[in-house]
Amino acid sequence: MKLQKILNRLQKLHPKEIDLSLDRIKNLCKKLGNPQDEIKCIQVCGTNGKGSTISFLRSILREANIKSNVYTSPHVKSINERFVYNDEMIGDNDLSDLLSKIEEVNNNQPLTYFEALTAAFFYGCKKYKENLVITEFGLFGRGDAVNILKKNLCNIVTSCSEDHLDWLPENDRTIERIIFEKTSSLLNSNIVVAKQNSNKIVECIKKNISDNSANKYFFNENYNFVLKENNFFYYEDKYGGLKIPKPNLNGQFQLENAATAIATLRILEDIKIKSILNDTVFFELTIDKNGTIILDKISDYNQIMNSIDNFEDSVKNIFKSLPKVLPATKTNLGVTVNSKIKLPVILKSN
Repeated sequence: MKLQKILNRLQKLHPKEIDLSLDRIKNLCKKLGNPQDEIKCIQVCGTNGKGSTISFLRSILREANIKSNVYTSPHVKSINERFVYNDEMIGDNDLSDLLSKIEEVNNNQPLTYFEALTAAFFYGCKKYKENLVITEFGLFGRGDAVNILKKNLCNIVTSCSEDHLDWLPENDRTIERIIFEKTSSLLNSNIVVAKQNSNKIVECIKKNISDNSANKYFFNENYNFVLKENNFFYYEDKYGGLKIPKPNLNGQFQLENAATAIATLRILEDIKIKSILNDTVFFELTIDKNGTIILDKISDYNQIMNSIDNFEDSVKNIFKSLPKVLPATKTNLGVTVNSKIKLPVILKSN
């Protein structure tokens, strides 16, 4: 009851449900101490696939023991669904306290309902500063209340198509205008562009972000996947390949969204994610004439293996401690030569 009363009051602070300008929320967040400036955020925009891409991001982070705060909209059953802190949906009492703080600081100044909720989410992140934050924004991006960050970790652009046309001038309701609204304000950190419905849309996105100095990653150009047998798909980017179990979801687009989530987390050097996927490396060994096993090198390294401190030195020490085996091979001429072995090993994290 308390929560609903607060929500009812917040809905009356502005005559419009949506007012695409950022001055009000910027002023409010300034009074709150600009909590949005303290978060480590992945921002997701686009028309389709935002929800499932965020779900894949959360799943990977959860398996890697990295906590997240997540802000999405709209909700299905309750407003609480929009607020996830420390991987848990917020309870009624905590949400009431958050929104009461917004009411108090805002002091009855004009504010849209969505702006109030967004400011509340940012303020709630102060309690979990070490968590990774994932937010989605829509309604053309430039005027979305979520889009007041000065810096972020990455921007994800999911599949774009014609949406929210009623908010555009009648003579300019085109995919080009929609892409401009969604991508013209992306921050210059990293931009990951998911698979699009046509080359025209891809080229339009490229043109629109051409002056953005961010690192740019496009599906099919910088990362990709192919389907494999036995319910696996093979993901590949500049860091190498990953053989991954197919998500338990129907549709090719789900694999595309999963690939985009993987691509995003693999480029973020500030986030150390240990392998939650099967990872194969090759130990190249020599057995000398005394039967001693020597590790020559570890090949087929990828980003995950490189993230494990002193991995190669540790493995060398393991082989040094092994008991001796059959000695090296003796040729027909009686000359002993070292044996060479290339041993594939599948590593799994706990």
